[in-house]
Amino acid sequence: MSVVERIEEAVARGPHALAELVERTEFPHVAGREVTFLFRGEAQEVTLNHWIHGLPGSLPFRRLRHSDAWVLQLDLPPKSRMEYKIGIALYGRGTLIRDPLNKHTARDPFGANSVVYGEGYCPPEWSLDDPEARKGTIEERHVDSKVYGDWRPIKVYRPARFRQTRRYPLLVVHDGFDYLQFANLQTILDNMIHRLEIPPVIAILTQASDRMREYAADPRQADYLVKDLVPQMEQILPLVREPSARAVMGASFGAVSSLSTAWRHPGFFGKLLLQSGSFVFTEIGEHDRGPVFDPVVKFVNEFRTAPGRPADSVYVSCGVYESLIYYNRSLVPLLQDTGMQVRFREANDGHNWENWRDRLREGLSFLFPGPLWLVYE
Repeated sequence: MSVVERIEEAVARGPHALAELVERTEFPHVAGREVTFLFRGEAQEVTLNHWIHGLPGSLPFRRLRHSDAWVLQLDLPPKSRMEYKIGIALYGRGTLIRDPLNKHTARDPFGANSVVYGEGYCPPEWSLDDPEARKGTIEERHVDSKVYGDWRPIKVYRPARFRQTRRYPLLVVHDGFDYLQFANLQTILDNMIHRLEIPPVIAILTQASDRMREYAADPRQADYLVKDLVPQMEQILPLVREPSARAVMGASFGAVSSLSTAWRHPGFFGKLLLQSGSFVFTEIGEHDRGPVFDPVVKFVNEFRTAPGRPADSVYVSCGVYESLIYYNRSLVPLLQDTGMQVRFREANDGHNWENWRDRLREGLSFLFPGPLWLVYE
């Protein structure tokens, strides 16, 4: 008997039977590729609202008889993640809520969503706190930016066992404060350094004042990193002052800014980590992404015409459920043609922080291989 048949049978027997079924069954219920969602409550319409490109953004639940039970079945490939909310329409009003029956949530700067895991997926253990791993430290500082004409907040990650007499590689992170909060970046760095998967690194975590403008391939952001941020950090931190020891990374518009910086200042950053980059371009005609993408499209079109060789190595990742997957796939052969060492990874996930978290181990160890990888790869 399928889980929907069991739900229907419980509905026929009455509210108590349905409550017992819910008590002993985890929802959403995952069986192979089939996921069954259940919602209970007063509503005139119930929908699953998600961000999977290629599917209607709102999928209707089916009400069972005249009960308060609503069900929806969806095909979800193995090892997938899908973030969603449930939409409820009642008396002309619509609301979006997290799934009351789902204990799994994913946070982002806008709040939290429910998340369902496809069969075989679990959050990577290396992203979770390891009591044996020594902890690095986070210090809040400011950069005096001549480019922007203001003081810019940053956070500095120093690895465990930090010594001023030693020299460290540098990792510059766009949206670094969000990477700390929503992608467990500090924990991942601590764990990977402890396990010898990457060498001890210093990370500079940046945050934009006007993200959608400054990260949209703005030349000022590139100059800020190269002329303000890194030189000032080199005056106070023991950094290796070579391109091969510098990486810049980001997600979405942060990936655009990372590539733009490396393109405008080739050879300054030897390594790039680009996650779900908003690399929208046009072959002919106009784009349909809105005015905020105008400078992005202009930059990507220029880059595609004359890419040069921005860095020595680049790690690119994108979720196959994102509308950006086409643009990222198109970028990869262009990057390879520059002579850079390129690794590209697709994931059964969307445009979200836990997707980016789950790719960090491979991306960081590809760019900064530690003693473990140097021995076993």
